[in-house]
Amino acid sequence: MSAIAALRTASRVGPARLVAGMRVSLASSVARPAMRVGALNLARPAGLRAFSATSGRFGSGTTDISLSQKLQEELKYEQEAIAETPETPEFLKAFLEQGVWSIEDTRGNDEVALTRKFGDENIRIMFSIADIQVEDEFEGDSAEAEAEAEGENDLNIYPIRASLSITKSTGPGALNVDMTCQDGHFAIENISFYEDTKLGTELTAEADWKRRGLYIGPQFDTLDIGVQDEFEKYLQERGVNESVAAFIPEYATYKEQQEYVKWLGKVKNFIDL
Repeated sequence: MSAIAALRTASRVGPARLVAGMRVSLASSVARPAMRVGALNLARPAGLRAFSATSGRFGSGTTDISLSQKLQEELKYEQEAIAETPETPEFLKAFLEQGVWSIEDTRGNDEVALTRKFGDENIRIMFSIADIQVEDEFEGDSAEAEAEAEGENDLNIYPIRASLSITKSTGPGALNVDMTCQDGHFAIENISFYEDTKLGTELTAEADWKRRGLYIGPQFDTLDIGVQDEFEKYLQERGVNESVAAFIPEYATYKEQQEYVKWLGKVKNFIDL
């Protein structure tokens, strides 16, 4: 997640410019239209290359080499940091050993899905690693920063959005819950219901556009307290609990680091072509 410092550009007077200057000088010293420059049949000075001389190995810019070097420095730093950690972190091992949730993670994508079966229900929780980019906005709080420095706050101090969907094999419909997870807890924002299962669960631009025109239900905190309590128990029974709320930000941070290292390598390889 380190930013790459801005690179200095250097201008050089190359052989091409020297040759161009020679042509102008010759053109001005010969009467027109009696004679062209080519008619002088002058030999090219030794050591001078033609204007179309081939460029260096790194693309065609003067900053390619320095950019590649900076990328390599960052890549080496991140790879050394990863080498000091286990291939599979302990938090991930512990989560998988519970045998409750499966992780659907496609390398190169920024979204992750946790899925499980509960009776005749199919449950899916989706979250994105893009949300961890807002971490810096929360670091300005002096109280939280001090608590973190003292080791009193090991949980994420930035919220990560999560989208929960529940469908049933016994009938149509999809119950969707928009939540945020922070400090090991889920905060429900709203609960919507779609009669069309496909519409409620499809991850396409068309389905998303259709959902925007539908009623998504009331804000969760405007519901009767008794209804709120029962909904929270409903989700707890299905494993949407503090354990998952603590796992999501940890996994998001872990995945973002993996994707960042791959991004560094791919960009460097492209610059070096």
